[in-house]
Amino acid sequence: MSTGEKVDITTGEMQASKQTAWFAAGCFWGVEAAFRRIDGVTATAVGYMGGHTANPNYRQVCSGGTGHAETVQVEYSPEKVAYEKLLEVFWGIHDPTTLNRQGPDVGTQYRSAIFVRDEPQYECAVRSREAVARSGRFAKPVITEIVKAGEFYMAEEYHQQYLEKQGRASCGNNPT
Repeated sequence: MSTGEKVDITTGEMQASKQTAWFAAGCFWGVEAAFRRIDGVTATAVGYMGGHTANPNYRQVCSGGTGHAETVQVEYSPEKVAYEKLLEVFWGIHDPTTLNRQGPDVGTQYRSAIFVRDEPQYECAVRSREAVARSGRFAKPVITEIVKAGEFYMAEEYHQQYLEKQGRASCGNNPT
């Protein structure tokens, strides 16, 4: 058995390991759609992370009073897609130089953030942010925060896979 694989005790079959990552890059609808297109991503969910209010709802988050960011939870198979690839997608789908803003969306809930579960994810995210900052791709400094993941609160059902439900591939203001 290779590293990362587990045996399902009910069936005896080999199961590939799954990892979780969390990204905030503006309105979560377009961010989720971008990650759902990646081979190796097994599930996504939109929700709220990085705040101080338990079980916030969309209206509370949009008020700016909870401290949460609109966040996409990405479950992926590291045997099929590396965390580094997820970071590349993250950098490519938003402007990491704008504080609390993406396109017309303004507020702390739209900040750029990577929420990490452990030290290896943290180190990888920092290296990635430094490489993007050095790349010259952006004229302004990259201000994306990298913080330890806290509680992820699922957004309301109507937000989950919203663009797919609407028959749209992307948001009008999002390049995804």
